[in-house]
Amino acid sequence: MEVTGLSAPTVNVFISSSLNSFRSQKRYSRSLTIAEFKCKLQLVVGSPASCMELELYGPDDKFYSKLDQEDALLGSYPVDDGCRIHVIDHSGARLGEYEDMSRVEKYEISQEAYDQRQNSVRSFLKRNKLGRYSEEERAQQEAESSQRLTEEAAQASGIPVGSRCEVQAPGQPPRRGTVMYVGLTDFKPGYWIGVRYDEPLGKNDGSVNGKRYFECQAKYGAFVKPSVVTVGDFPEEDYGLDEM
Repeated sequence: MEVTGLSAPTVNVFISSSLNSFRSQKRYSRSLTIAEFKCKLQLVVGSPASCMELELYGPDDKFYSKLDQEDALLGSYPVDDGCRIHVIDHSGARLGEYEDMSRVEKYEISQEAYDQRQNSVRSFLKRNKLGRYSEEERAQQEAESSQRLTEEAAQASGIPVGSRCEVQAPGQPPRRGTVMYVGLTDFKPGYWIGVRYDEPLGKNDGSVNGKRYFECQAKYGAFVKPSVVTVGDFPEEDYGLDEM
């Protein structure tokens, strides 16, 4: 087949391949020879140029012809915008082989070796004392943490174990229970109040990560910050959960 009246120096086509499940839209010069065109397609589909067989399809996906003359120009074939060029691979590779990233060897470096590099982000932060390497910022974070701990300790001192309480966590309805634990924990920093709720509104049985802080039934226990706990004469309320 011959094409007449095609003056555009480039053509916008879709590229598909027997090795891949996706299509790529690319623009190429009509003055490329088929041999040169195949070399460019290597970067798109992953198939070696020497193992390619090319087929041309129209915008309606109708087969036009094979692009089988290595020294012929791409523009000598009826290639127009919207056409599709399908690459059939004869290298023996399997469908999807070049899409499976799990088969790509990953570069890994030890922490010790990374520390020795002078052009890394970590090295830059260290030299300029930025981020977690900033002494001023680290000192400020430690001061803020110490202040929070002092404030929580003061709040916790007014919450005796055995007291009736009401917990008002942000975004949640008030929950009543009994204070069972006051102090530091292993699971998170700061002071925590262990509460045994009157109903199964909690998250645990008084233990976290295998360590027991107090005794209660499953789903009746919870740990909250002192700031959301109010102690006082709070009689038990029946939420009717036992009947559900």
